[in-house]
Amino acid sequence: MHRYAGDISLVLGGSAGQGIQTVEALLVAVLKREGYHVFACKEYMSRIRGGSNSTEIRITNKKRQAYVKHIDFLVALDKDVVPHLEKRISKNTLIFGELSKIGAPAGHNSFDIPFTKFTNDLGNPIFASTIAVGVVLGLLQAPLADFEDFLRERFARKGEEVVAKNIQAAALGYNHGTHLAYDAGIEIHLTRHKGIKDELLMEGSDALGMGVIASGCNYISSYPMSPGTVLLTYLAKYHKEFGIVVDQAEDEIAAINQGLGAWYAGARAVVTTSGGGFALMTEGVSLAGIIETPIVIHIGQRPGPATGLPTKTEQADLNLALYAGHGEFPRAIFAPGNLEEIFRHAQAAFAIADEFQIPTFILTDQYLLDAISTVTKEDLEVQKIKNFIVETKSDYKRYAYNKDGISPRGIPGFGEGLVGVDSDEHDEEAHITESHEVRQKMQDKRLKKAEEIKKRAYPPTKIGKFTEADTVVISWGSNRGVVEEALDSIGSASLVGLHFSQVYPLAPNVEKLLKNKKLVVLENNAGGQFAQLLQLEYGVTVDEKILQYDGAPFAVEDVVERLNKIIA
Repeated sequence: MHRYAGDISLVLGGSAGQGIQTVEALLVAVLKREGYHVFACKEYMSRIRGGSNSTEIRITNKKRQAYVKHIDFLVALDKDVVPHLEKRISKNTLIFGELSKIGAPAGHNSFDIPFTKFTNDLGNPIFASTIAVGVVLGLLQAPLADFEDFLRERFARKGEEVVAKNIQAAALGYNHGTHLAYDAGIEIHLTRHKGIKDELLMEGSDALGMGVIASGCNYISSYPMSPGTVLLTYLAKYHKEFGIVVDQAEDEIAAINQGLGAWYAGARAVVTTSGGGFALMTEGVSLAGIIETPIVIHIGQRPGPATGLPTKTEQADLNLALYAGHGEFPRAIFAPGNLEEIFRHAQAAFAIADEFQIPTFILTDQYLLDAISTVTKEDLEVQKIKNFIVETKSDYKRYAYNKDGISPRGIPGFGEGLVGVDSDEHDEEAHITESHEVRQKMQDKRLKKAEEIKKRAYPPTKIGKFTEADTVVISWGSNRGVVEEALDSIGSASLVGLHFSQVYPLAPNVEKLLKNKKLVVLENNAGGQFAQLLQLEYGVTVDEKILQYDGAPFAVEDVVERLNKIIA
C-alpha cells in the first residue's frame, strides 16, 4: 500500500522535444480547475533537442511555493531520466514509463505505460502528451470530466475530430492510470478547494509581464539572453493590445541607450537581460545616473561567471546591480519572492524610477520566472500611474536645484523650454562645466534623492512571531517560499523568518527586529552577498549562512535539515 496525504511530488522527465512542458501545462491547468493547490518548477539543459530535463509538479492541501527533493511519482519518457534523477529517487518512489524503452530500474517499483501501443492505436504520436496527462489523473484518482471539458475548449478551433481523438487519448491514459493505481495499491488523500477554480494560474514570467504592462510600459529594447528574454517575448506577444514598441536591439549597449532615449522622449521603457548581458549595460546605468533619466532594468539571474550555467538558477548578481556604473548616484533594487510580489514590484520599479529619475532594478532568476502557481485576482492590484512630466516654459532649467534633489523633468516638444542633457558634469541648464563648486552642488542634488527613496523602501515580510523567537532566518528574492515552508515544517517558536523583496535601499527601522537575535541568512550564491549588505547597512552580525550555488534551487528538506542543526 502506498498512501499519500496532503502533499504529492510528481516529476515528469525526458529529453528536450518530448513534450514535457506540454504535459506540465495541461496537467497544472486541469488540476487547478479541479480545485487542487499546485506548484510547478523545472530544470532543463541548454539545448534544443536531447539532454535530460524534468518538471516537478506539487499537489498539496496547503498552498506551497517551493521545490522539494523527494519524488513520489516519476513519469519517465526516456532511458536517461532515472540516471539523471537517481539522487532524488528513493525506495518509496513509484516509476512509470514505457519499460521496454526506459528499462525496469532494479530495486524500484516500476510500472509500464505502453505509450507506443496507445499512440499507434490512435494513429498519431502527437497524442502522447494527452495520454500522459490522463495516466497521471488516473493515478491521482482525480475526475476525468474536467480534463475532457478542458480538451474541448483547447482544441475546439481544430475541429470535432481532433477534439474526439484527444478525449479518446485522455480516456485511454486515464483508464490505464486507474488500473496502475489499483495494482500499486495507491491511496490518495488530497483536499479540493472550491475557490482555487477562480484563481489565476501563471508562471513567474507572466506575472512579470503583466506587472510591467500595468506600469504603463510602452517601450522595450533588449537583446535576447535567457532567462531575461521571457519579458521581451511576453511584451512582444501583447504589443498590439497595449501599444508597446518592441525592439530587439543589436546588443545590450544599444538596448539600454535606446531605453534611455525612449524615457527622454516621454515613453516608459524597460530593458531585460541576464548578468552577462547586463555587464555591457553598466555604462548606460552610469549615464542614467548623471543625466537623471529613468530606466527600469530587469535582470533574470543565472549562474556565472561568463556563460556559466545558462539555463540554471542563482542569486549572484545582487552586487552587480548594487555597484554597477562608475561614480555615485541613487538607485533602487527590487527582488520579488512570489507572483504577487513580482506584479507589485514591477509597478514600484517604474513608479520610483519615474518620480526620482533614477535607474531601478528588478532581480528575478530562472527558478522564479519558470515557476507556476496560482494567485487571486485581488492580489494583483493595479496601482494608479502618476505622471511626473512637466510642461516646460521658456525659462525651463532641466537640472534646476531643488531641496529634495528632484528637478522638474520635461520632454522635447511639450512646452517652450529646451530640454538639454549631457553626460559630462553640467549646470542647471545642462551646459558642460568644470567648476568645482557646480560639480559639488550637482552631485549633492543627485544624492539628496536617496534619503526619500530610503524612507519609502518596502519593509521585509515577517514570517512567525518575533516576540518568542531567538533565531531569524533571512531571505530575499525567490527563496521566500522555501523559507515559509521550512519554518512551517519545523514548527519551532524559537525560529522565525524575515523576507526582503526590496534589497536596496533597505527599509529603515528593521534593526530592532534583529536586535539580540541569532541571524541566519539563506541565499543562492557562494559569497553571501545579501549577508554582507545587511552587515553594511544595518551594522548587524550574521551568525550563520546557508548558501547554495550549484545551479539548483533550495529544496525544502535540505533547508529543514540545516535549520534543525542550527537551532540544536
